[in-house]
Amino acid sequence: MKIPFSYSFRNLWTRRLTTILTASGMALVVFVFAAILMLARGLEKTLVDTGSYDNVIVIRKGSGTEVQSGIERNQASVVETEPSIAIGKDGKRLLAKEVVVLITMPKRGSTQQSNVTIRGVSEESLLLRPQITLIRGRMPRSGSTEIITGESITKRFQGGNIGETLRFGMRDWTVVGVFDAGSTGFSSEVWGDVDQLMQAFRRPVYSSVVFRLRDSGEFGILKDRIEKDPRLTVEVKRETKYYAEQSEVMAKFLRILGISLTIIFSLGAMIGGMITMYAAVANRVSEIGTMRALGFPRGSILGTFLMESLLLGFLGGLAGLFFASFLQLFTVSTVNFQTFSELAFSFSLSPEIIMNSIVFSLIMGLMGGVLPAFRASRMNIVESLRKG
Repeated sequence: MKIPFSYSFRNLWTRRLTTILTASGMALVVFVFAAILMLARGLEKTLVDTGSYDNVIVIRKGSGTEVQSGIERNQASVVETEPSIAIGKDGKRLLAKEVVVLITMPKRGSTQQSNVTIRGVSEESLLLRPQITLIRGRMPRSGSTEIITGESITKRFQGGNIGETLRFGMRDWTVVGVFDAGSTGFSSEVWGDVDQLMQAFRRPVYSSVVFRLRDSGEFGILKDRIEKDPRLTVEVKRETKYYAEQSEVMAKFLRILGISLTIIFSLGAMIGGMITMYAAVANRVSEIGTMRALGFPRGSILGTFLMESLLLGFLGGLAGLFFASFLQLFTVSTVNFQTFSELAFSFSLSPEIIMNSIVFSLIMGLMGGVLPAFRASRMNIVESLRKG
């Protein structure tokens, strides 16, 4: 004979105050757990979305990032002759030779400074990144000290808005436009004419060569051909893979940090749940004795108290996820460990995070309720009725 599910739910409703307090503790843990996962997911999503699957990036072998890379002009010219490069509507190859450097800029409203990525671009750079749209002002004139900034730079850094001036590379650079790059890493960059930036920073080499594939399926053959060319010492990657690798270290750090915090907090939540369930067992001794006298087996008593504990965990999980979902409205910034530049990104909630959070909350509920449930199921009928 089984005890109906409504019995467990009714008991939680009867003890509303302790139910709310215990579920709130579990909700806080799930909130922290989900928030850290959303942070790591947001970072990964931002960097992966930065790249395009059909684009290929060529950097110096072993450099890891564009900031550390250096490709000589003659090597860039060799890459430019590749037959697999797509041709644009104007008949030119969809290829951009770019330079990437870091500068330090002061943040708005504070004396704090942070590294910002400066990217030297050409006309083809915008064609290669259709996710980027100029929303105010105009593009820089070729050969001038004019720059455009991502929306994140405009909001966060002094001198980053249209009409303002930034000083770096021993020159004053005027912001003539602002671009929207969506939720990608380009929003945290400053773009200017590649030749002017190379002169200003006295860099004789490019940082990377980016181009669109004529046929995405040719990537394997192209990669093999370029990397085995004795004239070149470069590494070829799909742009999506390159940016995904940029997020690996930071995302792993966030996950380790989040799991460590969650383990500490979850211990407290499980102890809280255990105390609640022990109290429930102590207050219902006579009730348990009566159920046993009516013929309900020990297994049903065990299952009933476990169900109550799981419900507590489930309610806490739902509440934690509900409040964590509002974090998607916020944008945060951090220093990318691999490029050492500031990157702005948003929290991102995915079905996988929802599933993991619910499972985690159920595990907390199970761990917190298993010992009280065993105690309830092992009670002697006579002693229970006498104590009650």
